[in-house]
Amino acid sequence: MILSDFKVLEKKGRLLGIDWGARRTGIAVSDETKEFVFAREPILAENIDDQVHKILGLLGSEKIVGIVLGLPLRMDGGDSDTTTAVRAFAQKLSEKTDVPIVFLDETLSSAEAQGQMGRVRRNEIKEKLDSQAARVILENAIAIVKRGC
Repeated sequence: MILSDFKVLEKKGRLLGIDWGARRTGIAVSDETKEFVFAREPILAENIDDQVHKILGLLGSEKIVGIVLGLPLRMDGGDSDTTTAVRAFAQKLSEKTDVPIVFLDETLSSAEAQGQMGRVRRNEIKEKLDSQAARVILENAIAIVKRGC
């Protein structure tokens, strides 16, 4: 179920952060108290159905109670082709699980994640950036939930 309000996210339990990509999807998971967020290995998939299948496996193995999905809006707040693809991914995922899904504007999350990574090799940036961006997205969502917005 896709929801528009962060207030519905459980106060206790793990959240899953997702930085969706057509080929590589960044993943991050919080601890049960939402004090810590950990980047996981990105999901590599050929298509949306494969991505959904892999995410569903994570929901069970990580005992996820909510999903925060980064929404790549344009700088003017409008939708792009990628925004449309993310919404389609969320719709397919919501048809397969009752875990609530909320969107969070992910503008500049990759730039912030790369800045936090410090000096790393170019191939490490490519391999790790998506999940680090998912971590930033999830940390931002948790901050919103804790503020009670």
